This record gives sequence, C-alpha cells and structure tokens, in this order.
Amino acid sequence: MIFAGLLCTMAAPVSAQKDSEHNFEISKNLEIFNDIYKQLDLFYVDTLSADTVIEWGIKAMLNRVDPFTVYYPEEGMDELKEMTTGKYAGIGSVIRLYQKEDRVMIIEPWEDSPAAEAGVKAGDLIMAIDGKDMKGKSTQEVSKLLRGDAGSMFELTVKRMGVKEPLAFKITRRNIVMPSVPYYNMVNDSVGYIYFERFVGGCSRDVRRAVVDLKEQGARALVLDMRGNPGGPLNEAVEVTNLFVPRGQKVVYTKGKLASVNSEHYTTKEPLDATIPMVVLVDGATASSAEIVSGALQDLDRAVILGERTYGKGLVQLIREVPYHGSLKVTTSRYYIPSGRCIQAYDYRHLNPDGSAGTVPDSLTHVFKTAGGREVRDGGGIKPDVVMLPDSLPTIVYDVAVSDVALDYVNRFANEHPSIAPAGEFSLSDKDYAEFVKMVQESDFTYKKRTEDVMKLLERMARFENCYDEAKEEFEALAQKMQGDVVTDLERPKNKQEIKKLLENDIVSRYYFRRGVIQQQLRDDKDLKKALEILADTECYGNLLKPVKP
Repeated sequence: MIFAGLLCTMAAPVSAQKDSEHNFEISKNLEIFNDIYKQLDLFYVDTLSADTVIEWGIKAMLNRVDPFTVYYPEEGMDELKEMTTGKYAGIGSVIRLYQKEDRVMIIEPWEDSPAAEAGVKAGDLIMAIDGKDMKGKSTQEVSKLLRGDAGSMFELTVKRMGVKEPLAFKITRRNIVMPSVPYYNMVNDSVGYIYFERFVGGCSRDVRRAVVDLKEQGARALVLDMRGNPGGPLNEAVEVTNLFVPRGQKVVYTKGKLASVNSEHYTTKEPLDATIPMVVLVDGATASSAEIVSGALQDLDRAVILGERTYGKGLVQLIREVPYHGSLKVTTSRYYIPSGRCIQAYDYRHLNPDGSAGTVPDSLTHVFKTAGGREVRDGGGIKPDVVMLPDSLPTIVYDVAVSDVALDYVNRFANEHPSIAPAGEFSLSDKDYAEFVKMVQESDFTYKKRTEDVMKLLERMARFENCYDEAKEEFEALAQKMQGDVVTDLERPKNKQEIKKLLENDIVSRYYFRRGVIQQQLRDDKDLKKALEILADTECYGNLLKPVKP
C-alpha cells in the first residue's frame, strides 16, 4: 500500500508537467497560425477572404485527422441535418449532368415526390429555374436551387423528348424523407426479404414494420440486406439489433479519451423474434451502424453473415457546436461489439507515402470469440461467415454507364414504350440490344481499354530491361488478340450481359421507381440465391453458427 501511494504522489507532478507542456504547445502553435494569417492578409498581393482562407486551413487540418471529422459552417448546416435525419426540403429527384448539352437532367423523380406529382419525368432536361438559364451549371449548383424552404414554390422549365416546346411546372417544395427501407417482400413461400438502405432517425420502426408484415405473409426466415448501407445513429443500430435478440443484451460499447464519451448500450425491449433464421447480406460499403448490427448478430450467433468484408468503420462521432452557428462532427471514441472487438480497419494517424490510410494486416489482428465460441477477428471490418467474391465489371460497362449514349437510349425507349413488363420480369430483347449498339455506333462514344495502357507499360519495361526483342513476336500476338472495335466489345458475351442489366435497371426506374430497380436487380442476385440455399438447408444453417472443431 505504501508503494502504491508513493507511485501516486510521484505520478501527479509528472502528469501536471505533461499537461503544462501540452497546453504550451497548443498556445504556441495557435499564436503562430494567428500571426501567419495576419501577415498573409497584410502582405499578400491579392485581397483574400477570411472565411475562405481560414476554412481552407480548417479543412486541411481535419483531413489529416480522419475523413469523418468535418466542420460545417452555418451555410452547411442543411447538409449536416440531411445526413443525420435523412430529411431535406426540395422536390425529391435524382439528377445527373447531360454532357452533350452541358445541362443537368432529371434521372428519376422519386415516387410520390413533389416532382413526380407535378408531372416531371425522368429524362427531362432542366432548362431554367425561376426563369434563370441553367446551361453550364453543375449538378451541385442545380441541386442547391432545387432545394429550399418547405412550402416555397418555384417554376421549373424542362425540355422533354418528343415534345416540341419547353414545359413549365409550378412545384411546391416540401420535406423529403429518404426511406430507410425502400423495398421488402416475400422472395418465396417462406422467406421474407428486406432491403435496409440507410440509417436515419426512426429507421428501426421501418424495419420492425417490414418484419411484422412479412411474418403475416408467412415468412419463416428472413434475409436482411444491408449492402451499401453507410450507417448512421448508433442508437438506431441498438434498436434494430433488439428486434432479433433478447432484452438486456450488450450490443455495443464506446471508449474514448474522455470518460464522458464512454458508454454501454443494451437492448431494453422484448425482441420481435429472437429465433427466426436470418441471413444478413453485407459488402465493402456496409459501414458504421450497419456494421454494428451485422457484427452484433454475428457475435451473438444470431444470424449468418454473407457477402464481402465490410468497410471497417469502428469510430464514433458526436456533433459539437462551434461559434457563429456552425458545427463540428468530431470523432470522440471507438466502438466495440459484443465479443469485445473493434472492427476499425484504417489507421488515419499513420498514412502511407501516397496519403492513403493503411489497413491492419490480418497477421496483426486478434482473435475473439462469439457467444457460442466461434472465432472472429478485429481490425478489418466484419468478415462474413460465408464469403462471396464481388463481380468485376469490364471497363466498357463503366464507360457506357456514365455516357450520354446510355441516357439517350433509355430516354428513347421510355418515350416509345408506354408500359413494360413488371419489375423483376422485364428484359431487353436481342433486337433491342442491337438497336442500342447501332446508336453507340452513330454516336461519339469512345472508350479506352485499360489493357492498352498495361500493354504499353509492359512493353516499355521490356525495352528498358533489354528483353523486348526476344519476346517481340509474343508481344505482337498478344496485342493483336487485345485489339477490337467498340461494336466487337459491346457484343462480347460478358460485356453484353452486364450492359443489358445496366440498361434494364435504368429503364425499369422510369416505370417503377427505386423499388422497381431493387426488384429487377434481385432477379440475378447471386448473394440472395446463396442466402436462400442456406436458409433452405437447416443443417447447413446450424453448422455455420457452430464453432469449428479443431
């Protein structure tokens, strides 16, 4: 006891000295920063805006901390509100730049939105907002003008394919709530499917409603799809988990530098269904609160996790007020799921030479145990119980997706077809695809094969190392095989298959909105098919949740 007390008395002045040195370093560097800005303002050749220059400094500082710590000045508070609540005031539509005319185009008015109710359609080219010409405006600039106070009215002028004169619509903005569960349905006689797209305030109620409805329709198993879900409020993650696990279970706890940010979060209600078999779908874009739900269900052996390794965001942010009506979203702690592991994958404090954040190698991660004794690891997101490899898209598919020619084809198809087959059943015929290929031929569409760049690099290296001449014939033969024009590449079976899916999804969105696109994509979804196989095999499902015997 005397020894312990002696250590305490010795530690106090050492700690005080460290605090004093730390505070001095802060004061010194703030004084340096303040003086540099004053000299810049006094001597720099041009007059500088204080708001702009200081914001540069703030952003540069925060960018070196982590990508989740962000300053929102007063004029950026709407963005913060939308991110945290999923709400904004506007017309409810997806827009994209149409490069051919240097204007923004409506890609999809959301179902039951002010835009859809006013008569705006996908493919409408925005000509003017309240009489102001929108030519040359970016999507960000147009988006800002389309948004405004709920209840405010404006005039939107558009150009529509097949209509000679521009159309003008009077639209009243209103609060738009992005749905957390845009689609759910039975996928067969016994399995219900829920597409859980985002975490916003109250999203657990939407998931609950979907589960109840599916069970009433006869669901005896569930697929919860959180692929692409970027996460959100931590409390909603606890509430969603509570739908499937008993009361009193620790779901997540947080640890930070300050005791005030340390917290433990338990389920507080009776579950909706604690035994129904479940498969949770995840991918590399499943992050934050979505990882808490999937990780907790894995740690508690409550569901089979299937898909790709998740993003690996194990950091928690709080919103802090700053002077002059701004806010700082700041990382205050790390979170840990029931097994005790933190799944943070990126080290933002020690960057790679190229400025990217390094990841924790598997060899340096630690083993933890689920409630039933299965081994899981920290430091790299949630590794699924059943790993599915992602499909890689050929270059030409991506280039078609972002091109004007795809928009032109979809606009023309929708203009010529008043209706199509139901979502999930619609397909383009070979004749339809041939018309698309012809349209590409007649357009200015170009793309550059990435293999050409790789071949040139390989040839340069071979010449540099004086071995090109020996392999010249092989180089030329390989280059010959890699050659091909746009039409040839469009007709390659794999390319054709993927481009048809792309066009079909875009066409379906014109008739059945977001929910229709989800239905269409599920038709060929290999992850969903694998999930259904697992749920249909009781023994397989049970074995996946049991520890692996040595």
